[in-house]
Amino acid sequence: MKRPKIQKLALSLVALPLVLSTGCATSDAFRDAIAERDERIAQLEAEKAELQRERMDLMAELDRSLQARAPRPEPVQPVPAAAPTTTDRNGIQYGYRNGMPVITIPSSVTFASGKAELSKEGKQAMREVAQVLRTEYKGRVFSIEGHTDTDPIKKSKFATNRDLSLARAMAVLTFLVEECRITDDQCVIVGHGQYDPIDPGKSADAKKNNRRVEIVVHGMKR
Repeated sequence: MKRPKIQKLALSLVALPLVLSTGCATSDAFRDAIAERDERIAQLEAEKAELQRERMDLMAELDRSLQARAPRPEPVQPVPAAAPTTTDRNGIQYGYRNGMPVITIPSSVTFASGKAELSKEGKQAMREVAQVLRTEYKGRVFSIEGHTDTDPIKKSKFATNRDLSLARAMAVLTFLVEECRITDDQCVIVGHGQYDPIDPGKSADAKKNNRRVEIVVHGMKR
């Protein structure tokens, strides 16, 4: 009865080296696989770094190429701190404010008292102004700004001075666009009313100076 147990023990002792041998072989293969994986990862990291360097070199070369092709901006001539104002035969003034060109059109040249319709003389004056805008300030943005004096509205269809100033600015814009080939998207209109005088006095001359439409020239249109 004891012989089968002895036989089983003998078989187990015979099989043990095979198991150990198989385990060692598996362990060696696992280590080899890990080493191969680590080597491959290192290789991929090196290739990635090389590709990044090549990409940076190409981006730098592209940037240099674009800069070489880009047109060089024309130098901007500085505006004198006290740039002189000139007045043409129509009484329209050409000057600067805060470094920006400003064309000042007296209301006496363009509008009847309390009105927002351009006079015949005003239309002719605006054609000459438009010629300046098209030739000297091509592609720029124009802010057309109406101004009045402080006298309250009495005999006019406009409720306030601001309404009158806005209507006059709109009349100038409409004429420039419809008759003088200034594009509508170049222009904005502003109605200041009596709130932005250039002459703080209360005399008749001061009020006359304050009744005006100004065209302020800004930067290039986007």
